[in-house]
Amino acid sequence: MAAYRRILLKLSGEALMGDDAYGINTAMLSSIVGEIRAVAELGVEIGVVIGGGNIFRGVAGTASGMDRATADYMGMLATVMNAMALSDAMRQAGLNGRVQSALNIEQVVEPYIRGKAIRYLEEGKIVIFAAGTGNPFFTTDTAAALRGSEIGAEIVLKATKVDGVYSADPKKDPAATRYHRISFDEAISRDLKVLDATAFALCRDQKLPINVFSIFKAGALKRVVLGEDEGTLVHV
Repeated sequence: MAAYRRILLKLSGEALMGDDAYGINTAMLSSIVGEIRAVAELGVEIGVVIGGGNIFRGVAGTASGMDRATADYMGMLATVMNAMALSDAMRQAGLNGRVQSALNIEQVVEPYIRGKAIRYLEEGKIVIFAAGTGNPFFTTDTAAALRGSEIGAEIVLKATKVDGVYSADPKKDPAATRYHRISFDEAISRDLKVLDATAFALCRDQKLPINVFSIFKAGALKRVVLGEDEGTLVHV
């Protein structure tokens, strides 16, 4: 039995690349949809916030001399492309996905409307939130914390390349250990980068727990939703 009734899944754009250098790897996209489908079959209501780093990153654009706000808006448009690809892959897998964008591009996707998003979730549809918060200078981590709070999600699940939060970088330090559970205050005192500071503070203020896990580990998303010891749970 699922431990959560409604979740917010945060997917990075990079997760869609697979082993490619950029863009969307169709095999990886199909694999991610399979992981989401396994959770949907448990009757869990799923919201998804997706990044755009596989296509364009606002921070990278700034580093190359581009105006930060312009670069961030370009990044938001990249997330819309990813959301459309994810929605289409869901359709092919027999799932009913709906894309809602924080930027108005009504010829392509519908705008974000909180009440409509909640109704979709209640109807068993998977809602993919695109274009971040719709504002520059905020990351898609912050969008995940915001949308998770708005839709009444019981947890934010951050899908990453590593299987949890570690005491040090496991690639550099073989003695690094994974935290199974850690409080928000402990994460702050140990300076662990779970989410960006704004997103982390919002989750803490809203008492919205976070689980960091690897999307590349088969079945990990389902195990998290079932309440098993998978990834790292950050709690109040």
